[in-house]
Amino acid sequence: MSRLLNTVRDDVRALAAYHVPDASGLVKLDAMENPYTLPPELQQQLGQHLARLPLNRYPVPSYVALKAAIRRHIAIPDGFDVILGNGSDELIAIVSTACAKPGAKVLAPVPGFVMYAMSAQLAGMEFIGVPLRADFSLDLDAMLSAIRTQRPAITYLAYPNNPTGNLFDLDDMLAIIRAVGDTGLVIVDEAYQPFAGTSFLPLLPQHPNVVLMRTVSKLGLAGIRLGYMSAASELLAEFDKVRPPYNVNVLTEAAAEFVLAHGDVLDAQAEAICAERSEMARQLSDLPGVACFPSAANFLLVRIQRPGLTGTEVFQRLLQHRVLVKNVGKMHALLENCLRVTVSTPQENAAFLAALQSSLMH
Repeated sequence: MSRLLNTVRDDVRALAAYHVPDASGLVKLDAMENPYTLPPELQQQLGQHLARLPLNRYPVPSYVALKAAIRRHIAIPDGFDVILGNGSDELIAIVSTACAKPGAKVLAPVPGFVMYAMSAQLAGMEFIGVPLRADFSLDLDAMLSAIRTQRPAITYLAYPNNPTGNLFDLDDMLAIIRAVGDTGLVIVDEAYQPFAGTSFLPLLPQHPNVVLMRTVSKLGLAGIRLGYMSAASELLAEFDKVRPPYNVNVLTEAAAEFVLAHGDVLDAQAEAICAERSEMARQLSDLPGVACFPSAANFLLVRIQRPGLTGTEVFQRLLQHRVLVKNVGKMHALLENCLRVTVSTPQENAAFLAALQSSLMH
């Protein structure tokens, strides 16, 4: 077996697989999921709709109807196309594969979404992480310096950022986009846009080097695995050449079309989550020894600042209370003693707050 394993790239063997913890029986607040399901009447209609699908046939790989629904739902500008992926992860992999020329580099602020670096590595590209400032804002001088010296093929800007939850300053982002110019792409990742109250979309036609990326996962459709990105049609045509031809299955396609036709339900759920986010942030800020950072996403980042108590210890105590959050303290030095908590229903948020208060006690 050891000789067989030697056929696998050394850097792949050195990687750890993406770990998804078992959340059975726990209040699950670790994955930024929408806690709300569709109303029962829509669930029934969706079930009937899916039952009529020709599961014996391959999907039509152009996905014309679904792409049209997405264009309508978010008002994609004229002259800009849409490409679909099996979640944002596949879209990131498609961009990496398409741009992986010898010596090509990927640049992103850190801490950020882990798949930017992983996808770059798997495509044989060098990843360059530029640390954020202590308040999680962009270090514009450092970003511009890295762009000048490294000339990245791909630069990622998550808007809002994961795992910090904040929106980067728009003027800083525009400076970075101008610095990259026509020698590289800037991916503006808006996975959490439904909770942000703003978007880069209206500026897309002014910046031909920008690709706007989104997902339906945070809207309440994480289970169907659908992401999409928009850019100038000529650019997306090149990405489409490396996209697997049947990468979005017929169940995902039909479910997304159906739910997007009821976008008012998703909008109402996002509004409820934003209201809960404000209330949860207020209560967290009142807890001694806890710092809660501003968020424009559907999660909150908190830092444990109680002397003699680490974020990992609080994470473990929360598990004993049957509450699962994300321990991000080891992701980057800027996140020391930090936990990321999904904003959920009032009942689950109350359960988390009670468990946290108990976990903070010595």
